[in-house]
Amino acid sequence: MVAWLGYTPYKVTHASDYFDQLYAWAVELIHRDQAYVCHQRGEELKGHNPLPSPWRDRPIEESLLLFEAMRKGKFAEGEATLRMKLVMEDGKMDPVAYRVKYTPHHRTGDTWCIYPTYDYTHCLCDSIEHITHSLCTKEFQARRSSYFWLCNALDVYCPVQWEYGRLNLHYAVVSKRKILQLVAVGAVRDWDDPRLFTLTALRRRGFPPEAINNFCARVGVTVAQTTMEPHLLESCVRDVLNDTAPRAMAVLEPLQVIITNFPAAKSLDIQVPNFPADETKGFHHVPFGSIVFIERTDFKEEPEPGYKRLAWGQPVGLRHTGYVIELQQVMKGPSGCVESLEVTCRRADAGEKPKAFIHWVSQPLMCEIRLYDRLFQHKNPEDPAEVPGGFLSDLNPASLQVVETALVDCSVALAKPFDKFQFERLGYFSVDPDSHQGQLVFNRTVTLKEDPGKV
Repeated sequence: MVAWLGYTPYKVTHASDYFDQLYAWAVELIHRDQAYVCHQRGEELKGHNPLPSPWRDRPIEESLLLFEAMRKGKFAEGEATLRMKLVMEDGKMDPVAYRVKYTPHHRTGDTWCIYPTYDYTHCLCDSIEHITHSLCTKEFQARRSSYFWLCNALDVYCPVQWEYGRLNLHYAVVSKRKILQLVAVGAVRDWDDPRLFTLTALRRRGFPPEAINNFCARVGVTVAQTTMEPHLLESCVRDVLNDTAPRAMAVLEPLQVIITNFPAAKSLDIQVPNFPADETKGFHHVPFGSIVFIERTDFKEEPEPGYKRLAWGQPVGLRHTGYVIELQQVMKGPSGCVESLEVTCRRADAGEKPKAFIHWVSQPLMCEIRLYDRLFQHKNPEDPAEVPGGFLSDLNPASLQVVETALVDCSVALAKPFDKFQFERLGYFSVDPDSHQGQLVFNRTVTLKEDPGKV
């Protein structure tokens, strides 16, 4: 994900690269009477005012022998820990430096059965790697004293720890623990479900990395906890996709239209600009035949005042074709539902200009289109005052709508996962990795315009 965002790490390192050095420093910490082996159980250390350890003042040599015994596997999990002698900002006393854990490590295997904690490892790894500034979110501010204390207790180089506010979004949760709950209960498919705001989910939905970087640059870095409206991020997405996503045409609710006086014996080849505002970016070609499909909402038998699309006595233009169609007959099924329309066509320059031009497809591909909405119904799903039942009770039942029989023009036939398009008049869409040969799947990234009802 870091590479996808456009960044190249100077180096990728792991705390396990330094396990030998970290262990040697732990022994040195005991020698300096700044750490001791403790036998208090985990449950005894919980709460706001845990009892001080009765082993805090045990002799240095005794702690050295016991720590060596911990390394050799002579204690069960939870029977012994190594603790540092300091009091943190939040009042927490003597944080744990090492625990016994009989779980093979994914990089070091069974070499170790004791493992250093975050409080112990973070600052020392930064020191080893000559980090100048260690950047972390506000919740780690309570760990700052242990960060500085430990480096100074060992007389090693001490970097600066800077804390900044985490960026939160309304109508979303960004906590890993809560996202895990959403996955566990089946509210979302996985960590890359496009309704989430994980980076992998945003990529799958079709958000370009440039848009995320632009959004973060606009918000800026601040100490205050920031909660932003999702539409501000979506605005950044539109800005990027408007210039980078080629145009195509798709129909979500198809209505068949038969052109009874089609001007050619076979379909015409229509040249469509990839970017109408800049035709130097090229064109693609789509067929235009005597049968086309339009959006069902682009036709009304009894239109309300102000309706400008296809209706009795109200012709419309077909985008990019240079033709205007006029309604002649409405065919209905047994239930009274409109099944198809018969129209005649004329050149657009051969009469009065129509009030509207609509998109269409001819000889199309069938595809699946997934339309996403907010995952939660309330602005702050984690706020008990707003959602007393907890965030899992606030799920939006309409957060995903799947259109299984949408139609798209054949210009996208060779599209690959994560390719992006603007479907004219519908929004920006990205090819989902679920696509396979013969069946494209598109995720709607954002609509063309911000929905004022969602501000």
